[in-house]
Amino acid sequence: METRAAVVYEHDAPVVVERLTLDDPKENEVLLRMGASGVCHSDLSVVNGTIYYPPPVALGHEGAGIVERIGANVSYVKPGDHVILSFVTYCEQCAMCETGRVCLCRGIEARKGYLLDDTCRLHNATGQDIPQMSRIATMSELAVVPEQALIKIDPGYPLDRAALVGCGVTTGVGAVLRTAKVEAGSTVAVIGTGGVGLNAVQGAKIADAERIIAVDLVEKKLDFARQFGATDTVNGSEVDPVEAVREMTGGLGVDYAFEAIGSSVTIRQAFDMVRPAGTAVAIGLARHDDTVPIPPQELIWSEKSLLGSYYGTSRPRVDMPEYLRLYDEGKLMLDELITQTYRLEQINDAFADMEAGKNARGILALDV
Repeated sequence: METRAAVVYEHDAPVVVERLTLDDPKENEVLLRMGASGVCHSDLSVVNGTIYYPPPVALGHEGAGIVERIGANVSYVKPGDHVILSFVTYCEQCAMCETGRVCLCRGIEARKGYLLDDTCRLHNATGQDIPQMSRIATMSELAVVPEQALIKIDPGYPLDRAALVGCGVTTGVGAVLRTAKVEAGSTVAVIGTGGVGLNAVQGAKIADAERIIAVDLVEKKLDFARQFGATDTVNGSEVDPVEAVREMTGGLGVDYAFEAIGSSVTIRQAFDMVRPAGTAVAIGLARHDDTVPIPPQELIWSEKSLLGSYYGTSRPRVDMPEYLRLYDEGKLMLDELITQTYRLEQINDAFADMEAGKNARGILALDV
């Protein structure tokens, strides 16, 4: 069969949308018709090589779709089921999976971007194998993925809203609720108010934080942050953000700071923004060779904590339905996150708009 997909053939070059051959699902695999795929900064990080895949690679890691066909031994889903995709496929058997930390799974041996038998299902016109970002490649009309990457949902949820839960919502809200476990009445700062940062803001609101300070360089993104629950904003292009946050908190600093950009500079800013015994959480993925300079004596004297949060410390099949329940209850904003919808062939425009800060979240509609 064939599918159109967004493919990176060269780093820092335009993404190519082309027709590829797609193999049938094998054992423990599922064929999906994709409904929607979010346009996330992590996708752009694959384009520019920050998240490194040797080209070529098919893009997309935040998506939702409908099961078309199942391979042998698939028992979790059936044709017609609606699903969110997890960008982490886990083995369910290693030491991390057995302790509930499935997103830190260490039991899969297949190469990055390859399915679990270490082969590809996508091939271009020359016969070249095309690995899949996060083994799911959601920026494609059809996708063959591991069964373990799927989370069943009620078919009443619009697929474009559900897709957001596949990455941005779970990563941002989860960092607040599951990684840091922010308490009611806390003070919180969020550095970077793109898609993930906005969800950290609304995660802090769900946690009933007393004060939520959003920090960014782009005023429109700060406007979005106010819409999603920020009580205060700081434009880092105009003032020193650390000094501004400290001034807002009487010189002490916030209880929690979340960094949602992916830079040693902003991670250090988050660390500097928190009070003694406070917690800084790094969410954004920096380049592999970037390092955070924190003097050991300062770390000890302040008793601050610096945590990493990968995928919001999530248990996808437990947490993603819970986030949809919060949406049902009006506590989690999904409709307002989608500020622009694109066709697949507009993917490069979508990336340009994201870099310019035009959208809370752009979405690719794949069911048209």
